[in-house]
Amino acid sequence: MNATPGVGLVERARAIAPLIAREADEIERSRRLTPAVVSALIENGLYRALLPQRLGGAEAPIDIFMQMLEEIAKADASTAWCLGQCSVCAMIAASLDHDTAHKIFNEGPGILAWGAIAHGARAVEGGYRVTARWDFASGSRQASWLGAHVRIVDADGTPRKNADGSPEVRTILFPVASAVLHDVWQAIGLAGTGTDSYEVSDLFIPERLTAFRDVPSALRETGPLYRIGTGSTFSLGFAAVSLGVARATLDAAIALSRAKHQSLAASAMRDNQAVQGLIGRTEGDLRAARAYLYATANAMWRDLCATGEFSAAHRSAVRLAATWTIHQSAKVVDAAYHMAGATAVFRSNPFERRFRDMHAIAQQIQARDTHYEDVGKAILAEGDGH
Repeated sequence: MNATPGVGLVERARAIAPLIAREADEIERSRRLTPAVVSALIENGLYRALLPQRLGGAEAPIDIFMQMLEEIAKADASTAWCLGQCSVCAMIAASLDHDTAHKIFNEGPGILAWGAIAHGARAVEGGYRVTARWDFASGSRQASWLGAHVRIVDADGTPRKNADGSPEVRTILFPVASAVLHDVWQAIGLAGTGTDSYEVSDLFIPERLTAFRDVPSALRETGPLYRIGTGSTFSLGFAAVSLGVARATLDAAIALSRAKHQSLAASAMRDNQAVQGLIGRTEGDLRAARAYLYATANAMWRDLCATGEFSAAHRSAVRLAATWTIHQSAKVVDAAYHMAGATAVFRSNPFERRFRDMHAIAQQIQARDTHYEDVGKAILAEGDGH
């Protein structure tokens, strides 16, 4: 077991970033991660960043996971998105028995992907039967296992309820060979994620290949990481991806400004005060967003390690910081794109793809404006009853 969880993950991510950058055009063209990239991610243990240590994973502190994704995102957003998605999916191992988790994550590539919550599974003797199709399975083209979050229906058709009256939702897991994958991902950005649909027909899922996701009482692991749950970890991870995309885009605009002469200007862009001011302000915006996201994550992690509790206040703070960071990153990318001028529209330059990738990220559930409303509602409610 590592003395310091996650040690080396960020450095390994940085080391393979040049390979990923070289493969980025092919990832975009083929709409999937290339074999060379998948091999590098597996060989360096990056898919195992959030897997429990008892299974040979890193069980990394949250800020290490975020920095790892940031480094990969600087090279290619689709790769970072798939890595983030599949890494977080592996957190389900904390709610499985050891032998089942070992089979899923330590045999073959050990990569799990899943899509959105939808449909139901019928309880039968020894497990569940399901016929359904799910969407938005980022990383499914690399996966050896797939998962789905389904509402449970008893044999007589009665929906199962939790103690609070809400529907019982289980995460079911099955080998990718049990499903039919549908190539439906034709998107303006994050083209390489292969966020496909998948379906199964009358598939039997044994009880041991099911788990309750993000239910603290169902955890078999005691580490603080698993108290956070997948929802908030997705938010922090994808916000870190957005920071990496923004950093790379701004760096490319700065490099271009050092070298480029505007067509009608006698002086280089580097001597243009408007360009200098825009770079300074945009750099400040990006540094502020990064500082805010990491300060929020680190404060939450310190509390969590001290108390063992991931509170509603933590969830709200993470949601606000992640949403705001993604939106700020999009503004940074927009500023860099405009700074690049006509150069930005050519596919041979990194601006055009990063612009599309960033706006695809900003359309995801982690960046919805309704998160601000939820946080505002919680802040206003804090004074009630006092």
